Amino acid sequence: MINRTLGQVVAILVAYPDLLKLLVTIEGEPEPQKAYAFPKECGPLQVGDWVLLNTTAVDLGLGSGGYHFVIGSCPLAPAQSTAEHCAAGINVAGDIVKEQKKAAPGHIMKLRYTPYQLKVCAVEEEDSPAHQQLKKADRLQGLPVIAGSLHSMLVPCVCGIKAVREELRVAYVMTDGGALPLAMSEAVRSLRQMGLLCGTITVGHAYGGDLEAVNLYSGLLAAQVVLQADVVVVLMGPGVVGTNTKWGTTALELGQIINAVHALGGIPYTIPRLSLADGRKRHHGISHHTITALNEVSLAVTRLVLPTLDGPTKAYFQKQLQKLNPAKYRLVWGQGQAGIRLAQELTLPLASMGRSYAEDPAFFLAASAAGEVTARELTSGEIPV
Repeated sequence: MINRTLGQVVAILVAYPDLLKLLVTIEGEPEPQKAYAFPKECGPLQVGDWVLLNTTAVDLGLGSGGYHFVIGSCPLAPAQSTAEHCAAGINVAGDIVKEQKKAAPGHIMKLRYTPYQLKVCAVEEEDSPAHQQLKKADRLQGLPVIAGSLHSMLVPCVCGIKAVREELRVAYVMTDGGALPLAMSEAVRSLRQMGLLCGTITVGHAYGGDLEAVNLYSGLLAAQVVLQADVVVVLMGPGVVGTNTKWGTTALELGQIINAVHALGGIPYTIPRLSLADGRKRHHGISHHTITALNEVSLAVTRLVLPTLDGPTKAYFQKQLQKLNPAKYRLVWGQGQAGIRLAQELTLPLASMGRSYAEDPAFFLAASAAGEVTARELTSGEIPV
């Protein structure tokens, strides 16, 4: 069920081409509320506009940061404050969007068979300039691919790569395990501004990348043949679904990513989810997400990168490795500090689960070390193709 209500835009706090951060007033609420809007989907907005809001996440106290989401704009101020009054007039501004998209190529739908389905030009389809390339592409030919389970691993991982070899072309492939719009990622926005990514690809029902792909397999191939990436990082978008059960989490896609990379002839590297600050036993040390994904989902061997920490901490992680099937991974040690320093010098965001690098360094060092090791092995020719 979708909780809906009307709101009026009273301020535009941040305006990007693909994302607006708004303040809206809602009847019955004493203070203005925060809301996200995606102008490419809902049309342009300005102060004074009435909008229909999806308030479900805030109503449930979920991790959307206290933001509502704009479903669409309303033509006029409602005679009475009911969502139904506005629903019939959603996207009057959408006429503008329709004109913009009428001539746009593409026939592939994302969010299929929902009221919010949207057309994209997938990199594989016949309308795509890359169609012939993707028709011929079949193998990754030893391309290194770094996989992880949380979006907050992206910045330290990319910086770990760049700290070793700045000239390497790094592509980000975003799965649909978390947020679906790429526009939700401040990390991607920052990395793009710094010129640290050669491109982004959104796969499955995720959307908004430089390239759109139908699935992970073709997305990986596109990263190589279209973006000409030297290294690919695959992570879900912001947010992860969890249920406090072994199998009820989207983080298990880590194992599926490893399988896809192996199937296409790439070299999978894995960022383990580490924490010494998480109070939940299942996520302390090496998270059960990583252990389950490698032991029971992955069908291939991955290079598992751990950061070299102080003696007792290193011993603690080594002991936890006993929970992993040794046939599923090859352990590689990295440092990670150089990537963290680069991220800090560039003032890039380092935060995960509400914790900073200072509060939980192991988490960020693991991601940075994975980037560092991959770049180092690519440089030295050590990657076991």
